[in-house]
Amino acid sequence: MTEFNYNASDIQVLEGLDAVRMRPGMYIGTTGAKGLHHILWEIVDNAVDEAASGFAGKIEIILNKDNSVTVMDNGRGIPVDIHPHLNVSGVEVVYTQLHAGGKFNTKNYSFSGGLHGVGAAVTNALSKWLDVEVVREGKKYKMRFVSFFDETSNKIRSGVPLEHLTCIDEKCKEHSGTKVTFLPDDSIFGSSTFSFEIVNKRIKELAFLNKGITFTIIDMRSRDEQCEYCKGEYFYEGGLADFVRYLNENKTTLHSPLFYKGDNGSVFLEFAIQLTNGYTENLFSYVNNIPTPEGGTHETGFKSAVTKVLNDFARERKLLKDKDENLLGEDYREGMTAVLSIKMNNVQFEGQTKTKLGNVEAKAAVDSIVQQGMTQLLSKNISTAELIINKAIAAAKVREAARKAKELTRQKNTIYNANLVGKLCACTSKDYANNELFIVEGDSAGGSAKQARSRKFQGILPLRGKPLNAEKKRVDQVLANEEIRSIISALDTGIGEEFDISALKYDKVIILSDADQDGAHIRCILLTFFYRYMKELLVEGHVYIGMPPLYKVYKKNKVLYAYDDSELVNCINEIGRGYLLQRYKGLGEMNPSQLWETTLNPETRTLMRVSVEDAAEAERLITTLMGDAVEARKAYITENADFNKQGDELYNEYAIKEVAKI
Repeated sequence: MTEFNYNASDIQVLEGLDAVRMRPGMYIGTTGAKGLHHILWEIVDNAVDEAASGFAGKIEIILNKDNSVTVMDNGRGIPVDIHPHLNVSGVEVVYTQLHAGGKFNTKNYSFSGGLHGVGAAVTNALSKWLDVEVVREGKKYKMRFVSFFDETSNKIRSGVPLEHLTCIDEKCKEHSGTKVTFLPDDSIFGSSTFSFEIVNKRIKELAFLNKGITFTIIDMRSRDEQCEYCKGEYFYEGGLADFVRYLNENKTTLHSPLFYKGDNGSVFLEFAIQLTNGYTENLFSYVNNIPTPEGGTHETGFKSAVTKVLNDFARERKLLKDKDENLLGEDYREGMTAVLSIKMNNVQFEGQTKTKLGNVEAKAAVDSIVQQGMTQLLSKNISTAELIINKAIAAAKVREAARKAKELTRQKNTIYNANLVGKLCACTSKDYANNELFIVEGDSAGGSAKQARSRKFQGILPLRGKPLNAEKKRVDQVLANEEIRSIISALDTGIGEEFDISALKYDKVIILSDADQDGAHIRCILLTFFYRYMKELLVEGHVYIGMPPLYKVYKKNKVLYAYDDSELVNCINEIGRGYLLQRYKGLGEMNPSQLWETTLNPETRTLMRVSVEDAAEAERLITTLMGDAVEARKAYITENADFNKQGDELYNEYAIKEVAKI
């Protein structure tokens, strides 16, 4: 038996910020692109907290050419005086000490986006260098932190001050504030770079949530057609009301947004509501500026209050008779776009992605404040209130028809039910955590996939027709579509208010369609349905896009597959002269072995996970692409479609050569 000597010398003590660098995932979740942007949000959140507390009015973000990023605000500036216990400046404390900050009490910040006190220090620990400039009381201070390999200790030292805080200008004329510039360490984040699109969307969202504050982003890495740096500037005096207008920009609205703000001393709340002529509800909630796509106690309180006040008003106005039952919340929320933002201390998040509010006290607080606010709004907007109620009455009638349709999907119509025989080829395993469902386009592709799959853990559901666009139809019409019902039955989760992710029969739901316009359309239709009626599937990362190859390039015994046009060029160059080329116009053109090798085999396939990082932008995009606003859709396609025909040109060139041989 091998002897192990374990004594005190084997116990490793991580000093300073070493723990962050050794286990970055514990602090930022991932070291991919999401984690990279997370360390930026930590700095941005500090600036937003300063502005939201009334001490700043401008926040600027600059994406620098070397992939560093600068965040500036015109707030009070980080304290520069000496900390009474640590004997270093406040700046040094903030950027070198975990669980240190000015947000653990309400003296300086009523509410904060980050209450863990690790944000700035974590960003410093995961950067090659970080510079802080502070202008405070007419003086300008500067401090630099670096991470480097220490040959003495034979380890990386993280976020070490080069020197203590230094005053570089005794008579500074600049406005007070804080400027932070940092370069993420590529040994941690690899080649990931900050995305202008991601940062731009987030600060636009923050501008809506924090009215009266100007947010600016400048990308020094790229220029537009006029040779100007890409830039965005956002200022919304209307706050959440403007947010709702933005979300409904391509929809037919029925009234102006209803906006209210209030508080009970511990919870500050704002909400805005606007009805459209659509059929789906869209509620976006935030806690201390942090999106909560999984909802939580604040959403529960909001929905409960809105339903109660509207039912009371309906009876008061005799729109509901004594014999009528109260309408349900889903009736009132049909076609409703709402944004709810609360700010509170001691926030407790739960759920798989930590984006679900768990504070029990929030439900009662939000319920009370919203009841008060809705009562005031309805009494001042009688016609709008009656419009909302009459639309809900019509929705209730549709709900009854939808209930009957839903029953069809709940009558033991599971993946093993005879009703699906001939359509769904279920897998044999009951280990749902490892099962995969491929939704394929047509019987031809379905036949090849059924032969190629692993029967143990892969199910195949061929679509024999194009599913209904859920964006344009009522729920009863959606559920009348045979293809939609088959998907619901296969997943066994239910939909809408009755959706239960714990009943999911497949961990991965993979959309596998042809690489043509029809295939792309089917993907959009299915994603729209999942987003509208099974959003949690997307939020928790269960939906994927299968990526079958577009081309097969081969010569003798050497075979390469290209998944896009750029890969095609590389494959041709690697194969060399005398290559043969096959273009797959559909999955049905592949034999089972090819389909398994390229698309189904977990060891060799390529999958793209569908996520909802920005639910508000996703909502707007789905409306644009799948709604009734034709001009908006044309404008989006014109601006964003890639009309690169390189692959077609290469294939046509090859085809011409082959014809010439004949």
